[in-house]
Amino acid sequence: MAGPILIVDDDPGQRRLLEVAIMRMGYRTILADGGQAALSLLRNRKEISLVILDLVMPDMDGFTILRRMREAGLFVPVIVETGQSGLDTVTTAMRLGASDFVVKPVSPERLQVAVTNALKLGALEGEIKRIRHWAEGRLTLRDLVARSEGMERVIRLAQKAAASNLPVLIEGESGAGKEMLARAIHGSGERCGKPFITVNCGAIPDDQVETILFGNEEGSFTSDKEKDIGKFVEADGGTLFLDAVGNLPPEMQIKLLRAVQKDEVNPIGGEPVKTDVRLISATSRSLLDLVKAGQFREDLFYRLHVFPISLPALRNRREDVVMLARHFLTRFAAEEGRTQIRGIAPSALALLGAYDWPGNIRQLENAVFRAVVLCEGMELTVDDFPQIQAQVNGHARISGAQAHRSGLAHEEAIESPLMSDRFGQLQGIDGQGHARPLAEIEEAMIRLAITHYGGQMSEVARRLGIGRSTLYRKLKDYGIDAGGEAETDGETY
Repeated sequence: MAGPILIVDDDPGQRRLLEVAIMRMGYRTILADGGQAALSLLRNRKEISLVILDLVMPDMDGFTILRRMREAGLFVPVIVETGQSGLDTVTTAMRLGASDFVVKPVSPERLQVAVTNALKLGALEGEIKRIRHWAEGRLTLRDLVARSEGMERVIRLAQKAAASNLPVLIEGESGAGKEMLARAIHGSGERCGKPFITVNCGAIPDDQVETILFGNEEGSFTSDKEKDIGKFVEADGGTLFLDAVGNLPPEMQIKLLRAVQKDEVNPIGGEPVKTDVRLISATSRSLLDLVKAGQFREDLFYRLHVFPISLPALRNRREDVVMLARHFLTRFAAEEGRTQIRGIAPSALALLGAYDWPGNIRQLENAVFRAVVLCEGMELTVDDFPQIQAQVNGHARISGAQAHRSGLAHEEAIESPLMSDRFGQLQGIDGQGHARPLAEIEEAMIRLAITHYGGQMSEVARRLGIGRSTLYRKLKDYGIDAGGEAETDGETY
């Protein structure tokens, strides 16, 4: 749902007419009787999604308001209304940042077209800004797409974290947006514009962790080995983001603890190097449980757990599903050249809201991308989300395409003897009434989990309660091809 629309007009009658027309379109309104009031509202009400601005007002004309908005960095779409249709007036307004104009008295039909186009433009510009901020390391907490109470609490905590240099630990399920939050904290603090370096601790071979984190001098291993400064030194002055930190091997936990305590690293074969690094760690596993199980050092846990932030799963913040779905639609429709797709049907939004999203935001992003590619009309419908529809209705079977990606033969994909008619259930009894071998059930369970979690191997291993090395060994034993993807636990949203 779009944010409220600000109507700025000194004429009470005209304000009322616009208010009624906008409310009939299904949008909320905020009213201002002049330029000063409008600028104050724009500075304090960040959720305003559009401004309808009269150009002729006694205290401050519309051209001045447009200039002030641009100077203050208030980049909200603006539709200007004027009693004149002169080309000079319209051209000046457009040069100052207006996205459209209407001539008084405006018809409801023309107003609706202008509002719809301006909101689409605003959404696209907002997405472009987020992408640019991400690429430039300037993503801020204001760029996050969220409106739920749970995320509002997270953002309030993140704002406090951004104002300090304390180590932050972000806990949350895979795909919930831990890296996005870490980047926003970095971009909202004093280290904004400095390096933001990411390390996925779950994707590094054990024998390379020390070199990647702390570096090595030239010739430390062989005569032709080049010098590597390591991620700590690379992040000097900025932020080092350690994703899946619970996967660090024990010996590297000791070295990480020393680096955090002394603010220096020891490159392999070199002398200690002082570093100034803000550390943000993330985990989809409970570090406290790992400490209790003896798999994570307690002293390191307390060093990383100084400012913990728990990121809720998407199923626990369903208010954000609609916002995120529209956000992804805007982005993918532009990227894929499907600009005729103007929205998501109410029935499709209800479907997305009813699903539990075990893969969280990453899974929603992929689902919307797939729907944009499938869509043949002007809006996404339930039929464009076949996999989600099947799972919500409880009658999904593994499709041939899914099965191919998960290593199932075609005949197994159509009617696996281990699959029941309800997605996610296995049959333990064969056609003759006998129990199936454990190995057969285990193989089918692994195949199903790989499909269900979209090939995210860390999540598959965690949900099955086994280590990743054990999972990969079983894949080899059963001849399962998981699509050739070395899954990482990196986050995008």
